[in-house]
Amino acid sequence: MNTKIQTYLAKQTSAVPLVVFRMLFGIMMLFSIVRFWANGWIEKLYLEPTFHFSFYGFEWVKPLGNYTYLLFAICGLAALSVALGFKYRLAIITFFLTFTYIEFMDKTTYLNHYYFISILSFLMIFLPAHVSFSVDSYLKKVSYSKVPNWTIDSIKLLLGLVYFYAGLAKINSDWLFKAMPLKIWLPSKYDLPFIGENLMQQEWFHYAMSWSGMFYDLAIPFLLLYKRTRLFAFIIVIFFHVFTRILFPIGMFPFIMIISTLIFFDANFHQKIINFVAGIWKVLRQEMSLAIQAPIKVVDRYQVQNKRVLMPVLFMFFMIQMLLPFRYFAYPGELFWTEEGYRFSWRVMLMEKMGYTTFTIKNKETGAMFVVDNSDFLTDFQEKQMSFQPDFILEYAHFLGDHFAAQGHEYIQVFAESYVALNGRLSQPYIDFTVDLYKEHESFQHKTWVLPFNDVIKGL
Repeated sequence: MNTKIQTYLAKQTSAVPLVVFRMLFGIMMLFSIVRFWANGWIEKLYLEPTFHFSFYGFEWVKPLGNYTYLLFAICGLAALSVALGFKYRLAIITFFLTFTYIEFMDKTTYLNHYYFISILSFLMIFLPAHVSFSVDSYLKKVSYSKVPNWTIDSIKLLLGLVYFYAGLAKINSDWLFKAMPLKIWLPSKYDLPFIGENLMQQEWFHYAMSWSGMFYDLAIPFLLLYKRTRLFAFIIVIFFHVFTRILFPIGMFPFIMIISTLIFFDANFHQKIINFVAGIWKVLRQEMSLAIQAPIKVVDRYQVQNKRVLMPVLFMFFMIQMLLPFRYFAYPGELFWTEEGYRFSWRVMLMEKMGYTTFTIKNKETGAMFVVDNSDFLTDFQEKQMSFQPDFILEYAHFLGDHFAAQGHEYIQVFAESYVALNGRLSQPYIDFTVDLYKEHESFQHKTWVLPFNDVIKGL
């Protein structure tokens, strides 16, 4: 067994797919940062709110006031450096740290593809994606034609996990046997040309979308791995993600996944991309009258240093990615209801959840009480997210308690009255309104003050 592992780790392959992936990843991330800035979302999401929801253990990560713009600028410059392969290792580390900091500034903005970008950029820290066709290789006058095979396979594995786990998550009774939440969302697309009125209103189409989405996620990694089905699979990838982008406002995620799956194609395909870019660069270089100072030495293969440290790190990384989505088994109750273990598990667009939550501040000694106007502290988007997520409700309850205590109120208790509807069901009481949330504390323990779900959703 050890011999087979050693043989695999020593196997080399063309560096071109890894190089192209680096370039395209950097370009997409730069575009994402520019797009976020241009749409005014930095101010709207991070500067305008007076309160920000934090991730447990990362309460210290907060927006930096007007310096938040500088943080985005550094992140964008790091993405550009990654694309160019300039000071690559420093650039990808900087991108990982700044992008992850941005992701952690407010839990309200959490999206699966933000998490995917964070862990992918972390993985890329350990990959020699700059050994060819980069500013680094040009300055050092050394280009490597081959890299260890596992450096490319690690990206394929991460992409495969994202797809496959998303498919497993869709094996549940709401998605497959009730076509929820697509049955809620799709009818609103009646204004789409050709398919809006004819298909989006049809119940059979809702089920077809649900089942095909599940089969797509489960099968696509394997279809991409197999050479005979790869082109067909990539066409399906393009159709699926473009179609979902038309239907739903999910930002850059479809394009990120389309571009990322190019890593499955062989070196000849990626070499054509390199040749195209090289041709453009050659023209630009001639127009700018730049001369090559010395020829670049081509070295047959790149040897990864510090394998004894690197391999355990990557092994732990992938073990975490494989096990983390199943942590919800440690909690009782319905996952979609309590959301304990829901994030970071590739459960993409599986539920439509709406809530209404009000908070009452009470003086324990006198019994005097008053109801909080949430709009005094939260934006509409924050209030919507808070209303049906227990950890949001608890954090906001503590914020309210601290706020009114600072104003001179004494013997404070904070109670929440909440009603939540899940996947088309009638709303039901969500939080035990007899529990003083100001005495409860965030932890990895089960939140006993979340009332039981009055239905059953079967599945993984």
